[in-house]
Amino acid sequence: MTSSGPRADREAGRRGQPAGARPRQRPADPRAQRPAGPLVARRDPAPRRRRGPAPAGSRFGRFVQRYGWRAYAIPLLTVATVIALLDAVTGVVTGGRATETAAASAVSPPAEPAPSTSAPETTPAAEGEGTPTEAPAPPAAATYVEQGAGTVSVVDGASGVYGTGPLQRFVVEVEDGIGVDGAQFAAAVEATLGDPRSWGAGGQRSFQRVGAAEAAGGDYEFRVSLVSPGSMETYCPGVGTGGYTSCRYGERAVINLARWETAVPDYGGDVATYRQYVVNHEVGHALGNGHEQCPGPGQLAPVMQQQTLGLQGCAKNAWPFPS
Repeated sequence: MTSSGPRADREAGRRGQPAGARPRQRPADPRAQRPAGPLVARRDPAPRRRRGPAPAGSRFGRFVQRYGWRAYAIPLLTVATVIALLDAVTGVVTGGRATETAAASAVSPPAEPAPSTSAPETTPAAEGEGTPTEAPAPPAAATYVEQGAGTVSVVDGASGVYGTGPLQRFVVEVEDGIGVDGAQFAAAVEATLGDPRSWGAGGQRSFQRVGAAEAAGGDYEFRVSLVSPGSMETYCPGVGTGGYTSCRYGERAVINLARWETAVPDYGGDVATYRQYVVNHEVGHALGNGHEQCPGPGQLAPVMQQQTLGLQGCAKNAWPFPS
């Protein structure tokens, strides 16, 4: 309750206020005007300026708003890093393969071409003396087997080298079941090819017989095979021997057993010379030589003449280079 009257006036005079004036009011304590409860930050009424073209409501827009230029730099750097890693991995794989290929080429020798199994174009696959125009008279007594077993066996063993020059290795075979001593036949073939008048004359070539191991391994140039008349078409198919003449078929010089034992009429029973002739003739085919004709009456028949069918006026001859 406010005092009034003289006493109040006196109090006012002491305070330097005119009598009857209203007392001054103290300014309000700002702390007294604070609202009750927690303080809340006031929002800025002015909207903040957004960066970049992204819409305000998108997630990417908020990302750009928060990180600025880094929002664009980070994806670009990520893509560049992935590309660099892929390039490095590809380079390592390609480089590794190239290294392996180079190493294999350095270690492995180049593959050699497979040897040709066909005869040269200038040499027929098979050659024979043909069949006689007239059937020869059979021998008085059969001294050979007409039909053997149809299989041949290699005469094992090896000889020395006969002559000089490029070496020609040969295998000797005898048909099974014909009753011929293989060692004796092989010795006769060796003696013929090793003679200075044969195909090695003048150092043109040398000869050596080899055995079963070389035959199995193909380490030879030709074969000399003794076959019965009944098996000639087996070992010389399509040549047309008629079971009478000998032939060369592929790598084989095939000697007809009947001719080996009885020769031919024009040789007049000279079986030894005919044997030399027939070996040289058929081996001559195996070495690439063809048939020749009689050069004239009374002259020596060339060894490549078909002497089994007749001498045509020439003298018999068993040697390619007669002395």
